[in-house]
Amino acid sequence: MADGDSLLPQGQLSSRYTSCTHNLVVIRGAGDLATGVAHRLHRSGFLVLMTEIAQPRALRRAVSFASAVYEGSITVEGVTARLVRSAGEALEVVRRSDVAVLVDPDAREALTLRPEVLVDAIMAKRNLGTRADDAAIVIGLGPGFVAGGDVHLVVETARGHSLGRVITAGSAEADTGVPGSILGYARERVLWSPADGVFFGLRRIGEAVRAGDPVARVGHALVYAGVGGVLRGLLHDGLAVRAGEKVGDVDPRGDPEYCATISDKARAVAGGVLEGILYARRQLTAR
Repeated sequence: MADGDSLLPQGQLSSRYTSCTHNLVVIRGAGDLATGVAHRLHRSGFLVLMTEIAQPRALRRAVSFASAVYEGSITVEGVTARLVRSAGEALEVVRRSDVAVLVDPDAREALTLRPEVLVDAIMAKRNLGTRADDAAIVIGLGPGFVAGGDVHLVVETARGHSLGRVITAGSAEADTGVPGSILGYARERVLWSPADGVFFGLRRIGEAVRAGDPVARVGHALVYAGVGGVLRGLLHDGLAVRAGEKVGDVDPRGDPEYCATISDKARAVAGGVLEGILYARRQLTAR
């Protein structure tokens, strides 16, 4: 624990702990980073319910439990997530050893289950409504949260020396707006919408592409690969996008397996979340 062994905030944290649904984790968002967290917590014995919007915009759809909203279910590295229609159905699914995905943008229905842990993994770079009294343990991923303020703990999501670090007081590093570099490629490996319109992919995730290949279209405008490699991410067909919006990305390493497995970044952040939960439990049960 990089910040030492300081106690978590007093007050509502300890009072909610005795009445929560032990081992139940609600994760806001079900993109690739959130999926890495859900996968590790599920394998560690937690009951995991994820909430999403009606039309998720996850790019790395092959490794995002958000795809269950469109497909009904998706399996990532041996763990299956299933779309549910209510909090009650979600409990049935998680108790049968699957991850549940509920369309519940504000997580209001999910929070009626009184989870032990709430993880905000929306990755919006700002807090969209998560509060420290939403659960016994509340963890925010990345910038936009203050540990000891609107959440109890924050996990660092910026690549570098502190990736996955658990922060007990203060905030994560500010968002730079620059995509992570792979083999020296950063912004140029990302696919950007050239216009406003409806998105449709012309290639599939995992396919090899060359720089300059058309890989998608927005309305009548084509989206071209900026570098060669494999398509790692593409938006779901039929979504309305704006000019300049991120709609996909190319992995210049060229290995299709990377498109179907959880990233190193997601695994590091997931480890931080697991550490944070165990740390918070220790602080609470020691009182």
